[in-house]
Amino acid sequence: MKKTGLILLFSIAVFVMSSAQNIDDALRYSQVFYSGTARFMSMGGAFTALGGDISTLSQNPAGLGVFRSSEITVSPQLFQFKSSVDFNNTNSKDYMYNFNLGQAGIVTSIIKPEQGNILKTLNFGYSFSRTNNFNQSINIEGTLNSSLLDYFAQKLYGVDKNDLSQDYLYDSGKTDLLDAFLAWDTYLLDTLPGSNNSYGTVYSTYGDDPSSVYGQHMRRLISNSGSTGEHSLSLGGNYSDKIFFGATFGFTSLNYESKYEHLESVSEPLPIQFTDFNYAYYVNNTGTGYSFKFGAIYKPIEILRIGLAFHSPTIYRITETVSDNMAAHFSYRVDPYYQNNTASRFTYALTTPFRVTLGGALQIQKLAIISADYEFVDYSTAKFHTVGDDTYDYSVKNYEIKHNLRSTSNLRLGAEFRLNNLYFRGGYSLYGKPYASGDINDNLNYNLLSFGVGFRERNISADFAFTSLMNSQNYELYSSAAGTPVANMNLSRNMFTITFGYKFGY
Repeated sequence: MKKTGLILLFSIAVFVMSSAQNIDDALRYSQVFYSGTARFMSMGGAFTALGGDISTLSQNPAGLGVFRSSEITVSPQLFQFKSSVDFNNTNSKDYMYNFNLGQAGIVTSIIKPEQGNILKTLNFGYSFSRTNNFNQSINIEGTLNSSLLDYFAQKLYGVDKNDLSQDYLYDSGKTDLLDAFLAWDTYLLDTLPGSNNSYGTVYSTYGDDPSSVYGQHMRRLISNSGSTGEHSLSLGGNYSDKIFFGATFGFTSLNYESKYEHLESVSEPLPIQFTDFNYAYYVNNTGTGYSFKFGAIYKPIEILRIGLAFHSPTIYRITETVSDNMAAHFSYRVDPYYQNNTASRFTYALTTPFRVTLGGALQIQKLAIISADYEFVDYSTAKFHTVGDDTYDYSVKNYEIKHNLRSTSNLRLGAEFRLNNLYFRGGYSLYGKPYASGDINDNLNYNLLSFGVGFRERNISADFAFTSLMNSQNYELYSSAAGTPVANMNLSRNMFTITFGYKFGY
C-alpha cells in the first residue's frame, strides 16, 4: 500500500485529453429563452403574429414588414439570479447580479409606404438580442453519507496501481480517469490490502477499516457565467397590408464559463490524520453559430393576425478549455498535497434543433392586443460533430442525446392594454420538458411570468418590463455504489429591462 506522509510529491502536469461535452452542453446551447425589448419581454415574447417590434427579427422576421417608419431601440438590463437548494435537510441560498445589454437594434425603410403600391413597405433591420444568460451562483451544503472519493475509487477499479501515471493514462486513451488520478496522487485513495487494482478512500483507512466513517460536511459551490447573443440581419416587407414576410441571417456569439468546487471536511481528524479536501473543475466555452429564419404573417381581417416562422438549426463551432485540481489536507503537515491537470483544449461543432413557431393575435382597435405562440422543438436531434483534423468519435454522445432528450412544446401568452399614452402589459410562458422519461429531471420545465408598462409620445417611447424565469430541478453530485446524493434546486432568473426608442423617417 502507498502510505501517506512518507514522501512529498511534486506537482506534475497531465493532459486531460478526454472530450468533456455531454447532454447538458447540447441542451444548454439548444435552448432559447427569447429576450428583447421591454415590450416584447413584458408580453411573454408572444410576438410571432404581431411584429412591429425590433425583437421579432430573431423570432419571426416577418414582423419587420409591419414597421411603417424607421426606429432605433436600446434595452439595458439588470439580471438577478437566485437559488434555494435543499440537500439532506439543509437549505442553502445564494444569489448574484449582472448588468448587461439585453437588446439593441435599428430598422430603416428601403421602400416607404405609397398609396397604390402593392408592395407597401420593404425594410431592413439589425438587432442584437441576448438569447440566454448563463450567470448562476449555487451553494449546496450538508452532511454526506458517502463521498466523491467513492466515485473516484470506483472509476479506478481494475486499473493496476503500477499503471497509474500520466504517461499510461495518456497513451492508453484512459484520460477520463485523470480526475480520479488526482485523488490517488494526493493520498486520498490507495489500493485495498492484498490488491493492486481495487481502491479504498481515506474514510475507510484505505480498506484497513472496511466500514467507512462518513458524516463529513460537504459544500459544493457552482459558479457559471456567460451568455449567448444573436446578431440578426433581416429583410422584411408588407404586401397589400395582408401578407407580411421576412428573412433573417443570424450570427450568434457564445461565451460560457463554469466552475465548481467540491469540499469535504471532518470535524475531527480521521485516524490517518485526514482533515479535508477540495476538488475544483473548470470549463470555458467560446464559439460562434450561424442560422437562418423565415417567416410570414397573414392578416385575413383587420382584427386578426396569424404568424408562422421557421428557424433553421444553428451550427456552432466551439472551442472548449478544461482543467481541474485537487488539494488534500492532513493534520501532520502544514501545506496540502496539491495536484492539477493542466488545461486541455478541444474544438468541435454542435448542430442545434430546428424550430417551428405558430402564432395568433387579436388587435382590438387601439385599445388592446391579445397574442399567443406555440413553438415546437426536438432537442433529441442536437448533434456533436468533429472539426478539422479531430478524430474523436461522437457517436456515443449523440446516441445519448437522441435517447435522453425529447421533443417538446413551448407556449407563450401576452396581452397589452392601452390607456391614452400609457400601455399596461402582462405575459406568461411555459417551456416544456426537454429530458426523456426516466431521466432524473424528466419533469423539468420552465415557467416565465412577466409584466410591464410603457409610454408613447409621438416619436419617442420608454418601456419597463419585469420577467421571472423559474424552474425546479434535481442535481446529482456524483454516483457510486456507496451512494448517489441528489440536491433539489429551485432557481429563478429575474430580469429588469428598460427600453428607450426613437422613431424617425415618417
